[in-house]
Amino acid sequence: MTDNPGETTKRTVLLIATLAAFVTPFMGASINVALPSIGNEFALDAITLSWVSTSYLLTAAMFLVPFGKIADIHGRRRIFTYGVATYSLASLLSALAGSETMLIAARIVQGVGGAMLFGTGMAIVTSVFPAGERGKALGINVAAVYLGLSLGPFVGGVLTQQLGWRSIFWTNTLLGLVLLILTLWGLKGEWAEAKGEKLDWPGSLVYGLTLVAIMYGLSLLPRWTGAVFIGVGLLAAAAFVWWELRAKHPILNMTLFRGNVVFGFSNLAALINYSATSAVAFFLSLYLQYIKGFSPQEAGVILVSQPVMMALLSPYAGGLSDRVESRIVASVGMALTVIGLVLLTFLGEQTSVPYVVVSLVILGIGFALFSSPNSNAVMSSVEKRFYGVASATLGTMRLVGQMLSMGIAMLIFSVFVGRAQITPEYYGPFLHSIKFAFGVFAVWCFAGVFVSLARGKMRQ
Repeated sequence: MTDNPGETTKRTVLLIATLAAFVTPFMGASINVALPSIGNEFALDAITLSWVSTSYLLTAAMFLVPFGKIADIHGRRRIFTYGVATYSLASLLSALAGSETMLIAARIVQGVGGAMLFGTGMAIVTSVFPAGERGKALGINVAAVYLGLSLGPFVGGVLTQQLGWRSIFWTNTLLGLVLLILTLWGLKGEWAEAKGEKLDWPGSLVYGLTLVAIMYGLSLLPRWTGAVFIGVGLLAAAAFVWWELRAKHPILNMTLFRGNVVFGFSNLAALINYSATSAVAFFLSLYLQYIKGFSPQEAGVILVSQPVMMALLSPYAGGLSDRVESRIVASVGMALTVIGLVLLTFLGEQTSVPYVVVSLVILGIGFALFSSPNSNAVMSSVEKRFYGVASATLGTMRLVGQMLSMGIAMLIFSVFVGRAQITPEYYGPFLHSIKFAFGVFAVWCFAGVFVSLARGKMRQ
């Protein structure tokens, strides 16, 4: 690929990358609505049912950075194409699954394909668009993620109710095939700035084991075995850092963190943002249906006010970060997120719907102002040969943040509500747990404002 691709090439690449950015969160958001139907068909207990979602997230997080590095070495277009094919095949296998074991296995394969897409899509966009246009392009890419999150619950609910849960996977199979045709037809050239380097297999293995131990440990909390797994994961993380600092061709170049303040603090800010906000929709969905008595469809209409703002404003926020320091725009976004979370700590049985909508709109604006400029800061702070690893690292921050956010949610529920079913007699403790969670998230996000500001200036 030439250093100065034409406008047609850039538009084609952006179209393909944007569709890929839409498909994976759309699937994740859709399938959550269908979990009860899947559980009924296969007679699954809650723990086994949770693995239908967790197996995908965990696998994607495990393989993100390794595939990002492999793409830097062997070509991002090649790995992206393999990712689309793998994801589409796994969607087909999920639709045909005859047992919970087959479904979870297919979801694991889907996570592998998702990791290939996560680790290359944003890197390809960054490779094609010059610095002055990159923020807007990444903003469109982020908007596609939010559009997928917005449409997922609504479309997934309609498909599940009208055609059954398998129709979600059939829909994703069709989307995957469309994306594969577009990729084979329109994605020309190759990007492999780290060609000739070797893959760090020991580092990849320890990295994967680190995430498995920590995420599985979070799912076991507050039991003592959860703490043990998290402890093992933290020890593995320390071993990973030690190894990577000494490896000839590290899977994750630690100098990106140690010698690049912008990269390090931008990724940390992303981790904080996702871990403080990913469970918001989960909590509010339960609040609107249990406490306020809304139907799932009515709750979905209210909840859509947040991701719609994110989808509408992300391209403009990304373009703004091409002209204004990313840390300023992103930090303002993080601060608005804090305000939205603080407002939600005052939820009660008599809270009006407009109050909830306003809180969600503020959160949506905050997310939009943070995510695109933060992504621009991460990708613009590294050399071309590190684009794949940088993209994969940022994607890992998102997935780990999502898992951590849900881990915090489950831990708070365990303390306030226990394992009891949420019935009217438990509405009081349930509401207290939600308000406490939003308080914790607000404090955590407030600390993230200072992390975002500490990244320093991109432009000297």
